[in-house]
Amino acid sequence: MSALSWCLPLCISLLSIWIISTVSRQNGNAHSLWNIPGPRSDSFWLGNISQFLSKDGGSFHSKLLQRYGLVVRLHSLFSRPMLYISDPKALHSILMKEVEAYKEPDGFMAINMLVFGPGLVSTTGMQHRRQRKMLNPVFSVNHMRYLLPTFYSVAHKLRGAISQRVRDGPQDFDILHWMSRSALEVVGQGGLGHSFDSFESDEQDPYGEAMKALTPALRGLIMISPILPFLSRIGPAWLQRRILDAIPHHDIRTVKHSVGVMFDKANEVYSARVAALNAGDETVMHQVGEGKDIMSTLIRTNQNASGQEKLPEDEVISQISTLVFGATDTSSNTLSHILELLAIHPDIQSKLRDELLTARAAEGIPYDQLNQLPYLDAVVRETLRRQVIDYDCWYPPITLLYRVPERDVILPLYKPAHGVDGTMITELHLNKGTEIALGIGSINTSEELWGEDALVWDPQRWLSPLPKAISEARIPGVYANMLTFLEGPKACIGYKFAEVGIKVTLAVLLSHFTFALTEEKIVWNLAVISYPTVEPDRVNPRLPLRVGELTEGTA
Repeated sequence: MSALSWCLPLCISLLSIWIISTVSRQNGNAHSLWNIPGPRSDSFWLGNISQFLSKDGGSFHSKLLQRYGLVVRLHSLFSRPMLYISDPKALHSILMKEVEAYKEPDGFMAINMLVFGPGLVSTTGMQHRRQRKMLNPVFSVNHMRYLLPTFYSVAHKLRGAISQRVRDGPQDFDILHWMSRSALEVVGQGGLGHSFDSFESDEQDPYGEAMKALTPALRGLIMISPILPFLSRIGPAWLQRRILDAIPHHDIRTVKHSVGVMFDKANEVYSARVAALNAGDETVMHQVGEGKDIMSTLIRTNQNASGQEKLPEDEVISQISTLVFGATDTSSNTLSHILELLAIHPDIQSKLRDELLTARAAEGIPYDQLNQLPYLDAVVRETLRRQVIDYDCWYPPITLLYRVPERDVILPLYKPAHGVDGTMITELHLNKGTEIALGIGSINTSEELWGEDALVWDPQRWLSPLPKAISEARIPGVYANMLTFLEGPKACIGYKFAEVGIKVTLAVLLSHFTFALTEEKIVWNLAVISYPTVEPDRVNPRLPLRVGELTEGTA
């Protein structure tokens, strides 16, 4: 019997069980949601999901915000009603005030556990709090100060590699390739005490290639996420792997390969860190990072922790893949996007370069001075607020986050919504299990909050007081009145790490190179982490720019 012959009926059975259980469970919830405005279902089977998760979905998201406001009813699989929430008060309630009442959907948690193991993004409750308590000190501002020389060391190696390739004149090459290598090396040295890349060749480390392939593939995995919780309960792990192997789905196979590469590297890095620490300070001082890297610090802290606070070995190892994925694609894609935007706006590129050259930022200025460069900060913040190329859609670095209430809840609203029946809705009565999509990009670009130019990429907005509506709305988030890094227990623990890495890389590159557009058309794709491609290829991540050495005439 072939694998497909027994796998297909099993998957159909699992899907049937899920359909019956979820549809029947939400029948009582449907009536309260139909009064919320929203678009028609695109199809019975997929609802609006094909539009919502499309690679071109940024335009669909933006139109939802412009036409329906901060609270929108959508249709999930099999046309079940779901909510798309961008209201700041509602998001604060979901992510912070009543966080215990909401959870990530089982399918998403299953994906997280499959990809990362029992790390920060996959755990909840006391297990998550224990991990976060252990990790908080290594992501503090003081620890970032210790790591700053590492960031600069990697940035200067990157500069040297690019210089070799443009010494005979400006060249067109894939800037995403180099930003991915740089971001991986930053998190490798500063996060893991491990070097992935010498920047001497044009080839990327296999681990970096696996990470790069993972982001587009995860988008496809979301579509089958409903059956994953059932799969995780079927027999031992080997049987689950056999079932996944038998499903003829390219994205599944890509994710499985990437996860295998990540798992092997995580165990290799962990064993090396433990061996170095056990060998004593002299050995540690000769290692990459000299024992100041995040994983060495975490392992040392965990070894000295009391029995109740100590993390199991598999949870420590899982933080490696979590850290690398969280710090690599988000940083590299954001950096690539900033350089693209600066190529589109050469006047802003020149203004930022002048600030960096005046401050001699490429030479390794102190942490506090780096963060006090106003225009550099404005460019980074504006890109994290609104990653935009076409002025009718957005592509934030992190997208597609969901929650479901674990009990019946009342969700308060900052701004009343206009019901279909003409009534004003000031709060939402939601049944247990209601699907809620978090409108990260929408709240970051709402004209009601940010003003009429909310859809425009304009770093200048950060050099004057923000609109009064921003402070009044009390937008949730740990960073700059934005939801980019979330809020509450699941907020991004490494956002300072990412911010410093981005700023150091920009300081070094813009002090030595100019960036301009090529003739190729760059298109950004919606995914778990948005990524660029070049028409007509919408599969392979790539972002070509023309790079030249900075001369006195171009400074």
